[in-house]
Amino acid sequence: MKLGAFSISLSVKDLNVSKEFYEKLGFTVFAGDPDKNYYIMQNGETNIGLFQGMFENNILTFNPGWSQKAEKLAEFDDVRQIQKQLKAQDIALLSEADESTTGPANMIFVDPDGNQILIDQHV
Repeated sequence: MKLGAFSISLSVKDLNVSKEFYEKLGFTVFAGDPDKNYYIMQNGETNIGLFQGMFENNILTFNPGWSQKAEKLAEFDDVRQIQKQLKAQDIALLSEADESTTGPANMIFVDPDGNQILIDQHV
């Protein structure tokens, strides 16, 4: 199962304060829109997303079809394929990708400790 690029999506109280903090750690903004309350930041191969007011808790995020540098991959496991494999292993999903569609889609499930995992395909 190829889950794609990994990042942590952080639920932040103040987008700009968090951005400035992570810049001090060497992260730079490479995507996002402050008018939409989010930034995607990178330090080497490490990606973090800062999201204000979008969700309650931090989320582990995987992006099928993307490299760690947010470059489209030629070959990858589609989110719907991953979803079928998870269901076959009796992993309960909080939300599902529509299996009758193609292209961008997402699904969410929870690990045994209550951490949400988002599989978010952009391509």
